Amino acid sequence: MLPPIHGLESVDFLTSESVWNLKSLPKRLLVIGAGPIGCELAQAFCHLGAQVVQLDLKSRLLPREDLEVSDLVRMQFQKDGISVLTEHEPVKMGREGDQNYLEALHKGQVVRIEFDRVLIAAGRKSNVEGIGLEKAGVKLNSAGAIQVNSAMQTNIRNIFACGDVAGPYQYTHMASYQAFFASINAMLSGFWRIRANHRVVPWATYVTPEVARVGVSEIEARELDICYEVTNYELSKLDRARTDGESQGFIKILTVPKKDKILGVTIVGHQAGELIGEFVLAMTHNMGLKKIIDAIHVYPTMYEANKLAANEWRKNHLPKKYVTWAKRFFEWRRSGK
Repeated sequence: MLPPIHGLESVDFLTSESVWNLKSLPKRLLVIGAGPIGCELAQAFCHLGAQVVQLDLKSRLLPREDLEVSDLVRMQFQKDGISVLTEHEPVKMGREGDQNYLEALHKGQVVRIEFDRVLIAAGRKSNVEGIGLEKAGVKLNSAGAIQVNSAMQTNIRNIFACGDVAGPYQYTHMASYQAFFASINAMLSGFWRIRANHRVVPWATYVTPEVARVGVSEIEARELDICYEVTNYELSKLDRARTDGESQGFIKILTVPKKDKILGVTIVGHQAGELIGEFVLAMTHNMGLKKIIDAIHVYPTMYEANKLAANEWRKNHLPKKYVTWAKRFFEWRRSGK
């Protein structure tokens, strides 16, 4: 999607599709967008040696994630040398001589940013135009994607859709997942039907530190009025993370109050996209944290962090009266009476 910036058409802008056609590294790159794609590409170009400015109207990076996630990523970006400008509204873009510039509004003041190339990463929309959907009578939903049921079937019984055109998750792994159901149901339509389940959908943002999530965040739980408890585990406590020098980050687990049922997990840190898999499996098959605790995890691995995080939940839920009784018992034994 292209933001409504006056003069945007006068600049040879890049998108997440056209950026791969670059033949040389721009010295100064302006990235507009604070979502996963904008963050991934901003840090990638920074690591390649470009001077990067990342700008967005929103108040923080990765606004779909919890505040501490955004704060940790922003802190790393600034440490890397990325100039992060949030709460900046891009209003005008142009060119003076051989100089490209953007004017943005920030707290009532005009901020001018000069750049060599600009990358627009302000979101994506389903590409449903020019393929004859209107003639076929295929309906779209309110988000502009093709409307499908759980069998990936449109309102036209012999037309199926999957991936970005159907949504609601624009991830390669979700397109692959949906494609299986769409293809099987298309081949066996009228005889057999299988249904996709979007209850447990994981994703990852490939920045440093890496961010992965499945289920609800704490912000979403509040918005949906879901009761929850929070368990946190810092990766700085993990032996493998400390050995590898990758101790930045945490695991945050939301559970049903007083129960081990998992509502959502956010992982920030090294190999977060790998670590989230165990929680995805547990949530998919309705297994709680006790099942993760019961499983033997290899030491020393990053993977062990999942069990240690689950153990934090267990420690927080030990009956206090049993702890008191145990303390008295062992004091009595040591006394020799």
